[in-house]
Amino acid sequence: MAQQKQTFANRGYQATMRAIVRMKGFDLFLFFILMMYKLVLFDRYVHVPNMAMSVDDVFVALGTLALTSFWTLWLPLRGRIIALTILNLLLTALVYSDLIYFRYFQDLISIPVLLQAGQVSSLGDSIGSLLSVIDIWFFIDWPFIILFAIFVIFRKRQQSVQLSFTKPKLLHRVVMRISLSCIIFATGVTLVFVPINIAKKTWAVGLFVGNWWNMSLYNVTGVIGFHGYDIYRYTKEHWFQNNTVPPETINEVKQWFADRGQERKQLESDPLFGKYKGMNVIMIQLEAFQNFVIGQKINGQEVTPNMNKLLGESMYFKNFYHQTSQGRTSDADMAANASLQPLIAGSIFIRYAQHEYDSMPSTLKDNGYLTSVFHAYDGGFWNRNMMYQTLRYDTFYSKKSFKIDEPVGWSLGDTSFFQQSMDIMKKQKQPFYSFLITLSSHHPYTLPEDHQTLDVGDFKGTIFGDYLEAVHYVDESVGKMVERLKAEGLWDKSIFLFYGDHDNSIRDWKPFETFLGKPLTELDQLNILKQVPLVVHLPNGDRAGVYDQVGGQIDLTPTILHLLGISSANKYFVGTPLVTEKPLAGKKVVLRNGSYTDGKVFYIPPDDGKPEHSKCYDVASGKLTDVNLCKAGAADANKELIESDLLVQHDLIKEFRKK
Repeated sequence: MAQQKQTFANRGYQATMRAIVRMKGFDLFLFFILMMYKLVLFDRYVHVPNMAMSVDDVFVALGTLALTSFWTLWLPLRGRIIALTILNLLLTALVYSDLIYFRYFQDLISIPVLLQAGQVSSLGDSIGSLLSVIDIWFFIDWPFIILFAIFVIFRKRQQSVQLSFTKPKLLHRVVMRISLSCIIFATGVTLVFVPINIAKKTWAVGLFVGNWWNMSLYNVTGVIGFHGYDIYRYTKEHWFQNNTVPPETINEVKQWFADRGQERKQLESDPLFGKYKGMNVIMIQLEAFQNFVIGQKINGQEVTPNMNKLLGESMYFKNFYHQTSQGRTSDADMAANASLQPLIAGSIFIRYAQHEYDSMPSTLKDNGYLTSVFHAYDGGFWNRNMMYQTLRYDTFYSKKSFKIDEPVGWSLGDTSFFQQSMDIMKKQKQPFYSFLITLSSHHPYTLPEDHQTLDVGDFKGTIFGDYLEAVHYVDESVGKMVERLKAEGLWDKSIFLFYGDHDNSIRDWKPFETFLGKPLTELDQLNILKQVPLVVHLPNGDRAGVYDQVGGQIDLTPTILHLLGISSANKYFVGTPLVTEKPLAGKKVVLRNGSYTDGKVFYIPPDDGKPEHSKCYDVASGKLTDVNLCKAGAADANKELIESDLLVQHDLIKEFRKK
């Protein structure tokens, strides 16, 4: 009986293999069908406006699949089936990883991001919250193709099955395989590069050389094509490209920063320059803390009661913007402490930690300050151990410096974090600079039940409700720290400020509208997404009030140095001081994607690279206006991004210091 079953299995296997052979590449055809289904699924799930998959996009996607699989025709049948199975698994994993990354960062994974891939395991619950039941459709074919591949491998190892069809001569088989693979390769090249070249010469002019969002590249190349281009771009930049910057470009960068330094130099005649000379500086970066919660109530309870109270004796900048990109928290850190724009891809902390920078800690250290950074997490996360040495902090107090006596979220709760940090600060030699990075309001915002003290009503059990609970807890922690600063006699001996680092990654606008009690326009949504609070308390409550002027994270270091009377005219900073007697005329805040606002207009570059899709909003009315009113500012914004990128990527500060 066993022998009969074995014979039956062999016959079934032989019949299956004959059918595949006779259908002349059915396995490859099936690979195309399955992967195209997944690429279409990915496009539907990300659902970026103006980027729905078109006929041209389908051709490009088919072309990229051809270019990734044409070589499998060189293999014998069993080898080809195994190779196509492995390709399916790898490409599916890549596309799905992109989807998860997009849900959090609104972007695609690039090679610089992969260099910081060690952080992925630390995301823990954040990654879990980004998964969805509908994602199973990406993997619906895996049980079948994996089992069949195992079956093919097993049969090959256990016995040599001779198929009963007539084999062509070896030369003929080789010629046929090579010819067919060449045809598929040529077709793939045509399907990919013809539409892309047309786009590059028409609506996507400059897309591949400018500072564009990765999703704009995806709109032309597709997801697999994007990764192919990303590999090409990275290898060209790091392995084959001559990284020598032309002298005229170096001079251009130096002059641009000199001009920006001259703007700060002229402000040294401002009455506030040096008014707080010798004061301590305590700066707090609040995790995912956005501006829209300030002053709001839910079910009669203030979301941020302590901060609201603090506004009465502090400067509150209500039009302050985060300027982060893929580096998120590390981008905010770099912008705030080194006054430079983030990279378009990856994090400066990861990619260029060994380059030279001007920074707040290094400048204050040179002026007699003790400089410390506090963050109750692993020192290797975001490469902080190395980067904080580069920025010249005296001491980095990481997770190992704290007692985890209040476990909340990723690590230590902010209340205990602030109090333990205060235990250190009160013993430090003055003047000191202390930079504290919080963690409790990190995505996905779930707090222990005994820390949930805000009645969020119908938002209970939702990520939006969890977010409100988290910021309420952080507000309480900040309030207790302020009380401690006053008790230790440091409150009026210090410049105290805090700001949010980036948005909360919640993209469902319905709860925002319910919470705020109004429908949100595109400009409203953009401001919610990009605005974070900046609160600055000066000794004795000087200059307390609400300020309308625009500002960004790159302005923080110039602002602090200005108040302390430390010149930054010769520093390679992008930002300018915010706290001056009179607001700086014509000031702009530039975001990494090329958007900018000066408080009068808000420019939004096109997501898809088509100039006609760019937008210019009149801030006062909230309505679209003539895009030509934003063109000059858009060019200036792009210039700022280019000059900052050149300075960072080519380590030009070190070059300038040599001369």
